[in-house]
Amino acid sequence: MEWLKTSLLLAVYKTVPILELSPPLWTAIGWVQRGPTPPTPVLRVLLKWAKSPRSSGVPSLSLGADMGSKVADLLYWKDTRTSGVVFTGLMVSLLCLLHFSIVSVAAHVALLLLCGTISLRVYRKVLQAVHRGDGANPFQAYLDVDLTLTREQTERLSQQIASRVVSAATQLRHFFLVEDLVDSLKLALLFYILTFVGAIFNGLTLLILGVIGLFTIPLLYRQHQAQIDQYVGLVTNQLSHIKAKIRAKIPGTGALASAAATVSGSKAKAE
Repeated sequence: MEWLKTSLLLAVYKTVPILELSPPLWTAIGWVQRGPTPPTPVLRVLLKWAKSPRSSGVPSLSLGADMGSKVADLLYWKDTRTSGVVFTGLMVSLLCLLHFSIVSVAAHVALLLLCGTISLRVYRKVLQAVHRGDGANPFQAYLDVDLTLTREQTERLSQQIASRVVSAATQLRHFFLVEDLVDSLKLALLFYILTFVGAIFNGLTLLILGVIGLFTIPLLYRQHQAQIDQYVGLVTNQLSHIKAKIRAKIPGTGALASAAATVSGSKAKAE
């Protein structure tokens, strides 16, 4: 029995190196005669490496959280100047696209950006010529940013893109191959409504309205959250009643829904 314990402990030690101590585990617990012990345990170094953000994948999560918080601050007008600049830039660009071609707008925007950056670069050179500056590139901090992706980041990004593509293909198959009749009918109704919307508005007009909504609706919701939640709850209840009536009138779906409700109720009672 003693040799079995020793072999199991050896297997665990070789498989999971994070458990390695200095002295080794079997020496520390007295199964093998103790030897000279180094003063610093290896476990402390290994645990420090294991808890580092690079090994645990924390940077991707923190990066997504930071991006989400920045977008939320932008839409809630936390920094009025930044939100105003972004909103004005988006609206001016979209209004220009209403009257000019996208090639013309892109060319003029790129030309303005180049004129601004070249002017700043020449200004720094002039200051260097009159001995009032070092002539350094004013955009050197942005030029020094490392934009390369590591192999792990590339693999993670490709996996995310592939999973989203597969999810979108699954949803399209669900709707267009009528896996659920009610869902396909709701999508057909949505496209039917969009035909009337498209007859009134074009894509750019809808995009302009969407940008205005993004920068106004979240702020209004935060200021009047209680009243909006009350009205949304009433509308949701009415829509759920209408959907239940439609499901009851469609052959087969009513029985299916009642069977699903019965199964869920029995599971809840069992738990």
